Amino acid sequence: MSKDFYNVLALPRDVKPPDIKARFRELARERHPDRFQGDDKAKAETDFQDITEAFNILMDPVRRRQHDLDLDRPTRKSVHDPQEVVRVYLNRGIRAFKKNNLAEAAANFSRATEKDPENYQAWHHLALTCAREQRWLPKAQEAIVKACELRPRHVAYLKLAGKIFARSGMTSRAKQYYNQALREGGPDLAISKGLKALEEAPRQDQEKGKPGLFRKIW
Repeated sequence: MSKDFYNVLALPRDVKPPDIKARFRELARERHPDRFQGDDKAKAETDFQDITEAFNILMDPVRRRQHDLDLDRPTRKSVHDPQEVVRVYLNRGIRAFKKNNLAEAAANFSRATEKDPENYQAWHHLALTCAREQRWLPKAQEAIVKACELRPRHVAYLKLAGKIFARSGMTSRAKQYYNQALREGGPDLAISKGLKALEEAPRQDQEKGKPGLFRKIW
Protein backbone atom coordinates (compact mmCIF):
# COMPACT_ATOMS: atom_id res chain seq x y z
CA MET A 1 0.00 0.00 0.00
CA SER A 2 1.23 3.49 -0.83
CA LYS A 3 2.25 5.73 2.05
CA ASP A 4 -0.51 8.22 2.81
CA PHE A 5 1.17 11.63 2.64
CA TYR A 6 -2.00 13.36 3.80
CA ASN A 7 -1.71 11.48 7.07
CA VAL A 8 1.99 12.34 7.29
CA LEU A 9 1.02 16.02 7.36
CA ALA A 10 -2.26 15.36 9.22
CA LEU A 11 -4.27 17.04 6.46
CA PRO A 12 -7.56 16.17 4.69
CA ARG A 13 -7.42 14.98 1.09
CA ASP A 14 -9.11 18.10 -0.29
CA VAL A 15 -6.56 20.43 1.31
CA LYS A 16 -5.50 23.46 -0.74
CA PRO A 17 -1.84 24.25 -1.65
CA PRO A 18 -1.57 27.29 0.69
CA ASP A 19 -2.65 25.12 3.63
CA ILE A 20 -0.17 22.42 2.62
CA LYS A 21 2.60 24.99 2.57
CA ALA A 22 1.59 26.43 5.94
CA ARG A 23 1.40 22.98 7.54
CA PHE A 24 4.79 21.99 6.12
CA ARG A 25 6.41 25.12 7.53
CA GLU A 26 4.90 24.41 10.94
CA LEU A 27 6.08 20.80 11.01
CA ALA A 28 9.49 21.63 9.54
CA ARG A 29 10.05 24.16 12.30
CA GLU A 30 8.97 21.70 14.99
CA ARG A 31 10.82 18.64 13.68
CA HIS A 32 14.01 20.14 12.23
CA PRO A 33 16.87 17.80 13.24
CA ASP A 34 19.02 20.70 14.45
CA ARG A 35 16.64 21.08 17.39
CA PHE A 36 17.34 17.57 18.72
CA GLN A 37 20.19 15.45 20.02
CA GLY A 38 20.99 11.74 20.31
CA ASP A 39 18.20 9.28 19.56
CA ASP A 40 15.70 12.14 19.28
CA LYS A 41 17.80 13.65 16.50
CA ALA A 42 17.73 10.41 14.50
CA LYS A 43 13.94 10.22 14.86
CA ALA A 44 13.62 13.88 13.86
CA GLU A 45 15.71 13.29 10.74
CA THR A 46 13.36 10.51 9.66
CA ASP A 47 10.29 12.65 10.40
CA PHE A 48 11.81 15.58 8.51
CA GLN A 49 12.43 13.39 5.45
CA ASP A 50 8.82 12.16 5.58
CA ILE A 51 7.25 15.60 5.81
CA THR A 52 9.54 16.94 3.08
CA GLU A 53 8.61 14.07 0.77
CA ALA A 54 4.91 14.60 1.57
CA PHE A 55 5.21 18.32 0.82
CA ASN A 56 6.94 17.72 -2.52
CA ILE A 57 4.36 15.15 -3.59
CA LEU A 58 1.26 17.09 -2.57
CA MET A 59 2.43 20.41 -3.99
CA ASP A 60 2.99 18.89 -7.44
CA PRO A 61 -0.42 18.53 -9.19
CA VAL A 62 0.66 15.58 -11.34
CA ARG A 63 2.34 13.65 -8.54
CA ARG A 64 -0.52 14.42 -6.18
CA ARG A 65 -3.07 13.08 -8.67
CA GLN A 66 -1.08 9.86 -9.01
CA HIS A 67 -0.77 9.64 -5.23
CA ASP A 68 -4.56 9.94 -4.89
CA LEU A 69 -5.01 7.15 -7.43
CA ASP A 70 -2.54 4.97 -5.52
CA LEU A 71 -4.44 5.53 -2.28
CA ASP A 72 -7.76 4.61 -3.87
CA ARG A 73 -6.47 1.57 -5.72
CA PRO A 74 -7.65 -1.69 -4.09
CA THR A 75 -4.87 -3.89 -2.76
CA ARG A 76 -4.61 -7.56 -2.00
CA LYS A 77 -3.75 -6.73 1.57
CA SER A 78 -6.16 -8.22 4.05
CA VAL A 79 -8.86 -5.85 5.21
CA HIS A 80 -7.99 -7.09 8.69
CA ASP A 81 -4.48 -5.62 8.50
CA PRO A 82 -4.35 -3.28 11.54
CA GLN A 83 -2.65 -0.36 9.85
CA GLU A 84 -4.98 -0.51 6.87
CA VAL A 85 -8.00 -0.52 9.18
CA VAL A 86 -6.60 2.43 11.15
CA ARG A 87 -6.09 4.40 7.94
CA VAL A 88 -9.69 3.75 6.92
CA TYR A 89 -11.02 4.90 10.29
CA LEU A 90 -8.86 8.03 10.20
CA ASN A 91 -10.04 8.99 6.72
CA ARG A 92 -13.68 8.37 7.65
CA GLY A 93 -13.25 10.45 10.77
CA ILE A 94 -11.65 13.34 8.91
CA ARG A 95 -14.44 13.36 6.32
CA ALA A 96 -17.09 13.35 9.06
CA PHE A 97 -15.32 16.11 10.96
CA LYS A 98 -15.22 18.33 7.87
CA LYS A 99 -18.99 17.86 7.56
CA ASN A 100 -19.39 18.76 11.26
CA ASN A 101 -20.73 15.28 11.99
CA LEU A 102 -18.92 15.16 15.31
CA ALA A 103 -20.44 11.96 16.68
CA GLU A 104 -19.43 9.98 13.59
CA ALA A 105 -15.99 11.58 13.55
CA ALA A 106 -15.37 10.82 17.23
CA ALA A 107 -16.55 7.24 16.79
CA ASN A 108 -14.12 6.62 13.93
CA PHE A 109 -11.17 8.26 15.66
CA SER A 110 -11.93 6.28 18.80
CA ARG A 111 -11.93 3.04 16.79
CA ALA A 112 -8.59 4.03 15.29
CA THR A 113 -7.09 4.45 18.76
CA GLU A 114 -8.45 1.06 19.78
CA LYS A 115 -6.81 -0.58 16.76
CA ASP A 116 -3.53 1.27 17.26
CA PRO A 117 -3.10 2.85 20.72
CA GLU A 118 0.27 4.28 19.63
CA ASN A 119 -1.19 6.30 16.76
CA TYR A 120 -0.71 9.86 17.97
CA GLN A 121 -2.62 11.32 15.01
CA ALA A 122 -5.73 9.35 15.93
CA TRP A 123 -5.54 10.58 19.53
CA HIS A 124 -5.05 14.17 18.35
CA HIS A 125 -8.00 14.01 15.96
CA LEU A 126 -10.14 12.49 18.70
CA ALA A 127 -9.20 15.29 21.10
CA LEU A 128 -9.84 17.96 18.49
CA THR A 129 -13.28 16.52 17.76
CA CYS A 130 -14.37 16.04 21.35
CA ALA A 131 -13.21 19.54 22.26
CA ARG A 132 -16.05 20.87 20.09
CA GLU A 133 -18.64 19.61 22.60
CA GLN A 134 -18.60 20.76 26.22
CA ARG A 135 -20.03 17.46 27.45
CA TRP A 136 -17.19 15.56 25.75
CA LEU A 137 -14.38 17.55 27.36
CA PRO A 138 -13.31 14.70 29.73
CA LYS A 139 -12.77 12.49 26.66
CA ALA A 140 -10.93 15.33 24.91
CA GLN A 141 -8.65 15.64 27.96
CA GLU A 142 -7.71 11.97 27.95
CA ALA A 143 -7.14 11.95 24.20
CA ILE A 144 -4.87 15.00 24.11
CA VAL A 145 -2.89 13.80 27.11
CA LYS A 146 -2.24 10.54 25.25
CA ALA A 147 -1.25 12.41 22.08
CA CYS A 148 1.19 14.55 24.07
CA GLU A 149 2.65 11.47 25.76
CA LEU A 150 3.32 9.93 22.35
CA ARG A 151 4.67 13.19 20.86
CA PRO A 152 5.85 15.20 23.89
CA ARG A 153 7.50 17.96 21.83
CA HIS A 154 4.70 18.52 19.36
CA VAL A 155 3.79 22.20 19.74
CA ALA A 156 0.34 21.97 18.14
CA TYR A 157 -0.63 19.13 20.47
CA LEU A 158 0.63 21.04 23.52
CA LYS A 159 -1.33 24.13 22.47
CA LEU A 160 -4.51 22.10 22.05
CA ALA A 161 -3.95 20.52 25.47
CA GLY A 162 -3.66 23.97 27.01
CA LYS A 163 -6.86 25.09 25.32
CA ILE A 164 -8.81 21.99 26.36
CA PHE A 165 -7.76 22.17 30.01
CA ALA A 166 -8.43 25.91 30.08
CA ARG A 167 -11.98 25.31 28.79
CA SER A 168 -12.37 22.65 31.48
CA GLY A 169 -11.43 25.12 34.21
CA MET A 170 -8.26 23.17 35.02
CA THR A 171 -6.02 26.21 35.21
CA SER A 172 -2.76 24.73 36.46
CA ARG A 173 -2.71 21.97 33.84
CA ALA A 174 -3.60 24.44 31.10
CA LYS A 175 -0.65 26.64 32.13
CA GLN A 176 1.62 23.59 32.23
CA TYR A 177 0.87 22.68 28.61
CA TYR A 178 0.90 26.27 27.35
CA ASN A 179 4.29 26.93 28.93
CA GLN A 180 5.69 23.69 27.54
CA ALA A 181 4.49 24.73 24.08
CA LEU A 182 6.33 28.03 24.46
CA ARG A 183 9.51 26.23 25.49
CA GLU A 184 9.32 23.93 22.49
CA GLY A 185 8.14 26.37 19.83
CA GLY A 186 9.16 29.81 21.02
CA PRO A 187 6.98 32.94 21.26
CA ASP A 188 3.38 32.44 20.17
CA LEU A 189 0.73 35.15 20.32
CA ALA A 190 -2.17 32.72 20.71
CA ILE A 191 -0.49 30.98 23.66
CA SER A 192 0.37 34.31 25.28
CA LYS A 193 -3.28 35.36 25.01
CA GLY A 194 -4.36 32.06 26.50
CA LEU A 195 -2.02 32.44 29.47
CA LYS A 196 -3.13 36.03 30.00
CA ALA A 197 -6.77 34.95 30.03
CA LEU A 198 -5.96 32.31 32.64
CA GLU A 199 -4.23 34.87 34.83
CA GLU A 200 -7.15 37.27 34.59
CA ALA A 201 -9.80 34.63 35.28
CA PRO A 202 -10.95 33.97 38.87
CA ARG A 203 -8.48 31.64 40.56
CA GLN A 204 -10.66 28.56 40.84
CA ASP A 205 -8.76 25.53 39.73
CA GLN A 206 -11.45 22.91 39.35
CA GLU A 207 -9.13 19.97 39.13
CA LYS A 208 -10.56 17.02 40.99
CA GLY A 209 -8.19 14.28 39.92
CA LYS A 210 -7.64 12.66 36.57
CA PRO A 211 -10.66 11.97 34.37
CA GLY A 212 -11.90 8.40 34.38
CA LEU A 213 -12.03 5.91 31.59
CA PHE A 214 -13.71 6.88 28.35
CA ARG A 215 -17.44 6.52 28.35
CA LYS A 216 -19.27 5.84 25.10
CA ILE A 217 -20.75 9.04 23.72
CA TRP A 218 -22.46 7.73 20.62
